[in-house]
Amino acid sequence: MRTLPGLLLDKFDIHAVGLTTRKRRGEAAEAAFLAKASGLGFGVAKPWGDSERYDFLLDSGHGDFWRVQVKSTQRYAESRYRVKAAGWKATYTRDEIDFLVAWIIPENLWYVVPIHAFASRKNLRFYPHGGRKALYEKYREAWCLMACPRSAQIEPAQIEPACASPNQSLASCRCEQLSVRCAVCPLCPLPTSFHLVIPNPLQG
Repeated sequence: MRTLPGLLLDKFDIHAVGLTTRKRRGEAAEAAFLAKASGLGFGVAKPWGDSERYDFLLDSGHGDFWRVQVKSTQRYAESRYRVKAAGWKATYTRDEIDFLVAWIIPENLWYVVPIHAFASRKNLRFYPHGGRKALYEKYREAWCLMACPRSAQIEPAQIEPACASPNQSLASCRCEQLSVRCAVCPLCPLPTSFHLVIPNPLQG
């Protein structure tokens, strides 16, 4: 077990059995998200039933709660991973969720994408190995976005120029206390001892 100031890190073991349906795979992804987010020090709650458009409520630590929809994918094709950014029928809106968190299972990477970055899109495409269409790389491991109070959230028109490309860093770290860094963090690279490792529950 490793510790950072104000943060307790541990290794989580998640075991999923019989992942033969989409619902089972979704449950395994939610379990992985719960382990990851709680391991980073976030308070996480699950709504009763499945009537809401979000999967979790996440406590920012500043008295605010974020509505989070969790997605996952294993399929790699045409140099990218694709995640569905909609429910069974309709795309997600600002009135329904605040973030979509996508777990890229083979890479064990997480993308924390705010709703304003993809509203009305049915699919999100992630290019962790680079590419001209890598629009969402600035949100890779961007857990810091959910560690900010809601009042401090920057409007899309202001945040986009500061994170225009994965090669352009932020002026300062949004949340130095977190043990992971987003793709544009000025504090990268972190010492490997700071990385939280969560075993892949979908690999036998």
